[in-house]
Amino acid sequence: MDRKFIYFVNPISGTRDNLLLLDIIKTKTAQKNIPFDILHTHASGEYLDLKQKITTEKITDVIVCGGDGTVNQIANALLGIVVNIGIIPMGSGNGLAFAAKISKNIHRALDIIFAGNAVYIDSFYINQKFSCMLCGLGFDAQVAHDFAKQQKRGLVTYIKQSTKNFFTAKPYPFEIILNGSSIFTDAFFISIANSNQFGNHFTIAPQASLHDGLLDIVVVNKMSKLRMIWTVLKQIQNGQVRTYEDKKYHGKDIHYFQAKQLTIKNFKLAPLHIDGDPVETAEEFKIAIIENAFKLLMP
Repeated sequence: MDRKFIYFVNPISGTRDNLLLLDIIKTKTAQKNIPFDILHTHASGEYLDLKQKITTEKITDVIVCGGDGTVNQIANALLGIVVNIGIIPMGSGNGLAFAAKISKNIHRALDIIFAGNAVYIDSFYINQKFSCMLCGLGFDAQVAHDFAKQQKRGLVTYIKQSTKNFFTAKPYPFEIILNGSSIFTDAFFISIANSNQFGNHFTIAPQASLHDGLLDIVVVNKMSKLRMIWTVLKQIQNGQVRTYEDKKYHGKDIHYFQAKQLTIKNFKLAPLHIDGDPVETAEEFKIAIIENAFKLLMP
């Protein structure tokens, strides 16, 4: 089948030179004799006419040049239609791209896109807001809120904000409701993940899969800051999913379990992020998997 592309370029994503990106895109796509348009992403995140454009112009592939937040907006806008989504990672974390083994190198990312191997992956809703790979409550969300206010983006800025927040972080009280049972806990943060990535190759949910029909939930409970560092490092290296029936479950520093849906009561209004972008929090969250949400171009 003949292919036709739209490239979406986020003009403020990451730190790379967009002129270089555009030159590489134009040259390599023309060499493949694939018709294409290059459009800018919208700061509002609204793409009301995109589905109509794809249908009318018979677009086969939409390529997102940006980070997880940009992928989130465009994948959400394309739910319900059959089109391939590709990623050229240009963000600060690039969690979904790295989980899918998509290189940050522009040439290699384009080679994956041109190869045309599209695989359905899952996503999820949190209070009807779309997430393509990860949302979080607590410490990491506060980092996301503070990071969004910085003039300079990139990994160094993210590390600075994470370090600053680490020393001031406090646990929040939560109730997690799963299969009719409740877990009450004070936690520094809760991550709900569809991928094994936190971003920047930081693997918070090692057993997660993009297409297993399950969410991976990681709860980092109240403990000393020094112990938290050691415990999170253990989780990154070899975190194992545990069932709620484990009699020692409540004594664990980290809860790590899987589910298709769950409810979280957020008693003290811990901050929220969705795919790395700060979002207004709420007293309760209903979270549910979207199986086979969209087709992602992968190696």
